[in-house]
Amino acid sequence: MAVDILLGLQWGDEGKGKIVDVLTQNYQTIARFQGGPNAGHTLEFDGHKFVLHTIPSGIFHKGVKNIVGNGVVIDPIIFKQEIEKLEKHDKDVTQRLFISRKAHLILPTHRFLDAASEASKGKKKIGSTLKGIGPTYMDKTGRNGIRVGEIELETFRDKYNQLKAKHDQLIKLHEFDYDVTESEKNWFEAIAYLKTLNLIDSEEYFHQGLRENESILAEGAQGTLLDIDFGTYPFVTSSTTTSAGACTGLGIGPNQIKNVFGIFKAYVTRVGSGPFPTELFDENGVHMSKVGNEFGATTGRPRRCGWLDLPALKYAINVNGVTELMMMKADVLSGLDEIKVCTHYMYRGKKIDYLPYTIDEANLSPVYETLPGWKEDLMQMKTKDNFPKTFVDYLNYIEEKTETPIKIVSVGPDRAQTIFWKD
Repeated sequence: MAVDILLGLQWGDEGKGKIVDVLTQNYQTIARFQGGPNAGHTLEFDGHKFVLHTIPSGIFHKGVKNIVGNGVVIDPIIFKQEIEKLEKHDKDVTQRLFISRKAHLILPTHRFLDAASEASKGKKKIGSTLKGIGPTYMDKTGRNGIRVGEIELETFRDKYNQLKAKHDQLIKLHEFDYDVTESEKNWFEAIAYLKTLNLIDSEEYFHQGLRENESILAEGAQGTLLDIDFGTYPFVTSSTTTSAGACTGLGIGPNQIKNVFGIFKAYVTRVGSGPFPTELFDENGVHMSKVGNEFGATTGRPRRCGWLDLPALKYAINVNGVTELMMMKADVLSGLDEIKVCTHYMYRGKKIDYLPYTIDEANLSPVYETLPGWKEDLMQMKTKDNFPKTFVDYLNYIEEKTETPIKIVSVGPDRAQTIFWKD
């Protein structure tokens, strides 16, 4: 059986966690393939709300294996805290959780290095979550990183001390004051806990699973427009957030990929710095922010809001090879008289319908088409037959423009508020 991929098509925060949770019943394994605790996947069901940072979003389904792949970077302290919170709800969480030995570890000094680097940039800061993600991936590509498998070896402490000494020198260059004593103590306690969990050679697990026709869903973090190569560089994350990242982040060949599910909001949001062509500063932006409760699940920072950007969406669909779309937060647009959609850009005096090299406002401005809104409260809808005509027209419009079918429409945060638009 082939592997399906689910990922975000915007600047993250699209609602991937909820949809993974909804789809998990169709899979035997859910696997995170990149990112780290900078992710915040929110799940709501049965009156409970959970925010997952590193653990795959299928963790609440008994009998389903959840694997943290080699492309993920793990902060042992945050990981331990995350598990402990989940165990209050389900004592068997660790029995269905598996960690790749090739996943890299975030050291305490990675976080201080992240903070020192961001502080030194002043107004040019990229909006890092300060979780140590970037420096960890830098050590990975620089061949200095420490992987989970190292904690089982006698050389682990020596490698830790060597990398810590290197970080100390770099942090001092930034003239940044810090004290690693307390965080280092907690880190080693978390490492001892990590050693008690299911550590596996994950790529061999996937290869064996594919031979046995096991159903696997690869779960991405962040979004396509934050990809290190194809995002709005340098205001991006440090990993490959596109479908290609599932191959490198899990050890799966591209010929094993079947469906690619692309998640997008009915509008657009962005956290932190970076260009945002359709960003709103009027009452419509306020409406989206307030009704959509647009605050980062990991940082709590307010999200910038704007109209749907079709050139960017089509770009993400093409880069990932998306086969089906899933629209999130459609309910947030209820009550607006009109809804605008960016269909083109004016880029250096020329009208284009694709995402160019740079999208900063000095070179680019959005071109909009206006559609009628709807007054009905979508959160109360139970089936697609209840959808108002203007909303159906909005869905059909997006399918036509993107040439990609919409499979799922989310009309609220709860697991139950999910409607299958196309079978």
